[in-house]
Parts: sequence; structure tokens; C-alpha cells
Amino acid sequence: MIVGMSSLNFADMVVTFLALLGPQKVLLAFGRIARTLDRHSLHVVIVTTAAAAICIGVVCDLTAPWLATFFHISNAGVQLAGGLIFFVYALCMVLGIHFDVTEPGAGAGTGGTGAGGTEADPTHPVTSGFRAMLLPFVVSPLAVAAALEISLSSADWTGRWLVAGAFTLVAIIDAGCALLFAPLLGRAHEVVLDALSRLLSVLLAAVGVELFLGGLTTLGVLHASNH
Repeated sequence: MIVGMSSLNFADMVVTFLALLGPQKVLLAFGRIARTLDRHSLHVVIVTTAAAAICIGVVCDLTAPWLATFFHISNAGVQLAGGLIFFVYALCMVLGIHFDVTEPGAGAGTGGTGAGGTEADPTHPVTSGFRAMLLPFVVSPLAVAAALEISLSSADWTGRWLVAGAFTLVAIIDAGCALLFAPLLGRAHEVVLDALSRLLSVLLAAVGVELFLGGLTTLGVLHASNH
């Protein structure tokens, strides 16, 4: 997982983004809101959230050097912060703490325990569905960290446009998979969704550790041969 980001070609970028924010990351969240939204509202939420995620991702990709300069952050800093976010997010998933949506049974206006938005409300389907998908998809910390990290390793505009293209392609793939499979996941029992979520968390934890180690390697704290 820890490779020289500057050496990635377009295919490598697509594979990297698929691993970090592909359908396996967003389908469970879409499946949860599909339990309360009708098919048309679900499709509208999928399309609008994908469009918003693409806009945010492309902006981060193209402006990464200026964002890094303005906030005084380095590539290693992005790796360390992204690794910590990945790991904490995965740990909370293992413990059954969902940041994506509220716990089942919590009303749309109660806020619940999730920090990522409220549960989809059938009386305001698009607004509540979009809000519920903010953290897992639209402004996912995983996506933002990955986009910034790879873009900071790109030497010129051509490289950053490639990153933006790879991000856009993966977001479109996510939306396509959500359109196909979210209704099916919405019919699945909550226990099935929780089991899949906790299985995914193990993989995300490993991604977090690898990315954090990559940041330490960039800082020179570790040598590449140590891990």
C-alpha cells in the first residue's frame, strides 16, 4: 500500500481510489438510507451526492499545493492525519459506532449518536438523504486525505488533472454500483449490514496503519525496509 505516489500512473490512481473510497466503502451507507427512502428519492440522492463528491474531489485535487501552503501542511502531515482518520473511523465501526447515520429507531430530528448526519427522513427524502451521506461519501475524510496526498505528489497540472480524472471515475463507479445494489442492501436485515460493516472496518484499519507508516517514512522516522 505504501508506494511512491509520484510514480503512480492513471490506472494506479484509479486502483488506489477504489481501495480507499470505492463501492465497498459507500454501498453500506447507501443501503442504510435505502431502508427509508423510495426508489426515486434514492436515485436523486445518489446522483446529487456523486456530483457533489466529484466537485469537492476535483477542487481538492487541483488546488492541493495552494491548500497545503495556506494551511502550512506537508505531504507527510496529510499521510499521518489521513492514517489516523482511517484507523479511528475503522475502530469505531468495529465497536458499532456509526458516524454515517443515526442508530436505527432514532428519529430524523433527534440527531442520534452519529456525527455524520441524521437518518434519512421519508418526509424530506432528498435533503435528509444528502445530509446522511455527507461524511461517508460527499466530504469523506478518506477521500479528501487520499486526493490531497496523491495530488501533492504530482509535479504539474497534468498530474493533478489525472488525479482529478481518477477520482471522478471512481465516484461515477460508486454511483453506478449504488444505483444497482443499494435497493438490494436496503432490504437486507440490519444485522447483515452491521456484519458487513465490521468486516470492512478491519480492512480500513489496515489502510490507516499503512498510510500512517507511510507518513513516518516520508518524515524519515522509519526506513522503507522497516515495514
